[in-house]
Amino acid sequence: MIEGTTRLVAIVGSPVAQVKMPGTMNRYFAEQGLDLALVPFDVPPAGIPDFIALLKQGRNLLGSIVTVPHKQAMAAGADHITDRARTIGAVNVVRRDADGQLHGDHLDGFGFLNAARAHGFHPRGRAALVVGVGGAGGAIACALCETGIARLVLVDLDTARVQDLGAKLRARFPTVQIDFGCATLAGLDLIAQATPMGMRAGDPLPLPQALLDTLTAETLVGDAITVPAITPLLAFAQARGCEVQTGLEMSRASMEFLGSYLGVMPTVDPAALVASPLP
Repeated sequence: MIEGTTRLVAIVGSPVAQVKMPGTMNRYFAEQGLDLALVPFDVPPAGIPDFIALLKQGRNLLGSIVTVPHKQAMAAGADHITDRARTIGAVNVVRRDADGQLHGDHLDGFGFLNAARAHGFHPRGRAALVVGVGGAGGAIACALCETGIARLVLVDLDTARVQDLGAKLRARFPTVQIDFGCATLAGLDLIAQATPMGMRAGDPLPLPQALLDTLTAETLVGDAITVPAITPLLAFAQARGCEVQTGLEMSRASMEFLGSYLGVMPTVDPAALVASPLP
């Protein structure tokens, strides 16, 4: 129950009706007996400056989880962001300190890899393809580099965006082989789909059919989309014999990292956790 003493965390997006984090995180707060609540805010892009001002002034606001389409704007409005967020050009969480300063990071990539860890995937020495290098895809690509991926393939319809991210990742992680596109999916250990393709009925598959026909059962295929749970890409991958990972798995696996950054859950090092095997 929300009282006058309740400290609040926001989750901001437009729309926000599809987000699953409030139910999951509020159940955790209730189970732990914490006087905390996660509240969704549907804010249009024009309202983000006012939302940032509210975060800075709201003394019972601890910060905000950030979803589409505000990840870039919230990064620009934060007072401090991590090197990771600066590389990606976006944040998915901001924390308010006692002085009202906003600190931002982007942890979506570690949420994706935490879910992949439950499927037995470990990045070190492996090969992965990331489809779509916007906020979520860029975060997945960066997290893969931080945790030891050997080869990373980046694909995006926006040529300038994929080239920009690739250049930044090469500068930060010179030992990682970074390619733009590939002739075959054979030999890849992971495919991470982070475009909106698959959210709406009739959407095309996010990769050309001829390339998808090279997919082998050894590849774990994951999608960042939460609705539908089984996207057309995941359905195709299942038919090829692949293990698949849903966007809902990614969302659940992100919670401990977001909660840790916001100071409402136990402290955890995302990179160390996702790089380690399950106990």
